[in-house]
Amino acid sequence: MRWPWQRAERTTTCPLPRLLASATPGIPFEAVYTLRWRPTLRLRPNLDDLVRADVHQKAAETAARWDAADLPAAQDALNAALGASHEGNRHYRILAAQVVLRLSPESRERLAQRTADTERVRRLQFLKTHLYDHPGLVVLDRLERHPGRLPDEETAALQRLARTIKGCDQWWYPLLEQWEQLGDGFSDADKQQRAMLALLNSVAALNGGTPPAAQAHAN
Repeated sequence: MRWPWQRAERTTTCPLPRLLASATPGIPFEAVYTLRWRPTLRLRPNLDDLVRADVHQKAAETAARWDAADLPAAQDALNAALGASHEGNRHYRILAAQVVLRLSPESRERLAQRTADTERVRRLQFLKTHLYDHPGLVVLDRLERHPGRLPDEETAALQRLARTIKGCDQWWYPLLEQWEQLGDGFSDADKQQRAMLALLNSVAALNGGTPPAAQAHAN
């Protein structure tokens, strides 16, 4: 119902899509608004622009909490937020607001590539945890991918690889971790070098005065 002193309601749309930052870095939403509003008795120039700018600013707060991949849910959340109350200011009052979200072709391509990259990293992490951290499974994986009898040279190479991986996990990797932590405890390169030399001398003393590498070469 419109009272005699009220101005006629207006409908404002967007000539071009407006960008809304999403929670996915570098992939914004494109928003198209349809707004029904009524001017107050106090008019001002460029009122359509003011209405669009105010609604866009409110929409940006909600859009920033949603990932670009979850576009339908983000659109529902935006429409719910914009329709929660008929807001306005001394120049206008919002009667209804609707937004349609989309992604540009470039953003869709970027999102697909990022999704594929994320899935690849997740798969590699899974394989490392469940396959490559267990050397015996590496050999079994190779046999499964190439059924039949493997050549003796390849079998020997896989056995050496399995022993190397297992030895690195049990001995060298923990040692190198401690070595790195030791070096990080000093502020300059000279002190780091002296600390590592002290560690090497301690290992040599435990080994009867001979560094492990020298003893291995002698054997």
